[in-house]
Amino acid sequence: MQPFRAHTGKVAPLYQANIDTDQIIPKQFLKRIERTGFGEFLFNDWRRSAEGLPNPNFVLNQSRYSGASILVAGKNFGCGSSREHAVWALANFGFRAVIAPSFADIFANNCSKNGVLTVVLKEEEVSEIARRASEIPDYQLNINLETCTVEDEHGFGARFQIDDFTRHCLLEGLDDIGLTLQHESEISAYEAQHPVPAAWKS
Repeated sequence: MQPFRAHTGKVAPLYQANIDTDQIIPKQFLKRIERTGFGEFLFNDWRRSAEGLPNPNFVLNQSRYSGASILVAGKNFGCGSSREHAVWALANFGFRAVIAPSFADIFANNCSKNGVLTVVLKEEEVSEIARRASEIPDYQLNINLETCTVEDEHGFGARFQIDDFTRHCLLEGLDDIGLTLQHESEISAYEAQHPVPAAWKS
């Protein structure tokens, strides 16, 4: 997993509440067995018409937000089903962080296991970021996980909280497999002392 320490990137505003995982990655795209390739289908039903044509009014189709790597959204982002594909789609599209007043718990947990940082700020702080991203061309933020701060070059600054375990995993780039492999020597020693045939011997 790619570590997250500090990131500076362009901000795309999608400031509305209760954006669910079925909108983030619609169900018809869940047939893929890889973790890659979901980015082109991110927010598909909002980005494209029924005929498959780009919706020019949707924020991610606007050239000014091309290459955005920070998404700012409304409260309860990622609600709905627990599909991890939603996080894969965001990450494949290029988002490294999502800022919102609150997140669905399972979605936030899936993000932390895939190197995407969820930043919880006050409603008025998120609203201000969304306003600036809408009004200031090429608006950027710096998110620093080591200091737990969010700042821009226009005088905005805020602090966020994150639990120590999640912060450690993101800083070090450790998913569940990475955490397990930290104990590889102990696992090998245990396996050497407990041969598999003996464990299942009847």
